[in-house]
Amino acid sequence: MLLTITTTLDQATDLGFLLHKHPDRVQRFEQSHGTAHVFYPDADERRCTAALLLDVDPIELVRTRGRGTPDFSLGQYVNDRPYAASSLLASAMSNVFRTAMRGRCDARPELAQTPIPLEIALPALPCKGGPGQAERFFAPLGWDVSAVPVPLDPEFGEWGDSRYVTLKLTGTLRLADALNQMYVLLPVLDDAKHYWMAPDEVDKLIRAGEGWLAAHPDRGAITRRYLANRRGLVRSALGRLADAEDAPEEELDPVQVEEEPAPVEDGEDQTPKDQPVSLAEHRLQAVVRALHDENAQRVIDLGCGTGKLLARLLKDGFFTEISGTDVSHRALSHAWRRLHWDDGPRRGDGRVRDVFQGALTYADDRFAGYEAAVLMEVVEHIDPPRLGAVERVVFGHAAPRVVIVTTPNAEHNVRYEGLAPGAMRHPDHRFEWTRAEFRAWADRVAAAHGYRVRHVPVGDDDPEVGAPTQMGVFTR
Repeated sequence: MLLTITTTLDQATDLGFLLHKHPDRVQRFEQSHGTAHVFYPDADERRCTAALLLDVDPIELVRTRGRGTPDFSLGQYVNDRPYAASSLLASAMSNVFRTAMRGRCDARPELAQTPIPLEIALPALPCKGGPGQAERFFAPLGWDVSAVPVPLDPEFGEWGDSRYVTLKLTGTLRLADALNQMYVLLPVLDDAKHYWMAPDEVDKLIRAGEGWLAAHPDRGAITRRYLANRRGLVRSALGRLADAEDAPEEELDPVQVEEEPAPVEDGEDQTPKDQPVSLAEHRLQAVVRALHDENAQRVIDLGCGTGKLLARLLKDGFFTEISGTDVSHRALSHAWRRLHWDDGPRRGDGRVRDVFQGALTYADDRFAGYEAAVLMEVVEHIDPPRLGAVERVVFGHAAPRVVIVTTPNAEHNVRYEGLAPGAMRHPDHRFEWTRAEFRAWADRVAAAHGYRVRHVPVGDDDPEVGAPTQMGVFTR
């Protein structure tokens, strides 16, 4: 099976630095099911193509996956695994391009973080749902998608098309993002995996899906296919995505799935009706309720992300002045679209004052002048040595009458089936506090800046480990 990655950026052979594979060498990597080869069929300063060729050992394949086929007596001899892109190729990618998938390149660090022109091609990809399914999964990520069906037999057109497509993706993305998207979506489109589905698959999905999966309109279908409809794993993954990622509110999946999950056909979202409220929704409701309780009508969302809280406040006529800020321009672009910012300078009958880029570690006069400031799932993304600066900016310089802080409760992590012991809910979290640790921090900050604080559990309050989210409401 073959995967090619082509770029036409200036000094195109820098692709070798990003992949950590020299264009002048053919390299060989032993895998559990065969051998992976990396080589460059085309490499000059204007165009460079890297190829990953996986040569599958059918004997090793039979010893593992073959016995799981519907008809083992035939399946061990006749299958498409050596020839069609699948989880085998995704596994080889994670082994061969591991450093590139992490976005690390010491020789070209700026380039590793820069979107570059890319073309990715797969000559044979099993695609449950046909070409339309490939378009549905890849197009929202910024790719131009060409998925051409492979006929069962070119000599007999009346036989129709096979379940395979020839896939070509063209776009401008970070190489790390492109590789991680391929890693997740190859087995998702095939709707099969060659290895046992262990609980750490949730960690792999969260890690590879960082920055794109939570906001994907087919996030639910992708998660269920990737985790083979394993009820507990799917529930855990969707809960962690909703908890840790700033996905648009209207696109969030409930964190529950059916007791007996139905097969997902053609990427259809099978989430049943009348589901319990998601943790993300619980959190929004708790914050809005606290603002009402404190009679705080003029609010700034510090770390507003894609603007889901701003949109909720705008729907509530109680709030008279609303602003938001975030350090990420990409997140703000989503917020601006959500609030129809381009339609006029002041949206919501003039109640939206500003939505702007800013960093909470630096004093900014634009943060001041509000009755309340909200930091919803923000502090855990800040390096501990920089927390002191944020405290001084928010509680000292901006100094609103009310500050609301929500953050994960680390003690509740044992209730997430797919989360390894001691691991955090999201790879971008710098820490996660226990209830005692959060109380100690909140009490210290409140005492230092003339506030008092009350603590509110958010989500189902487990009698042993507490609620999944903890909230502190600071008042002067």
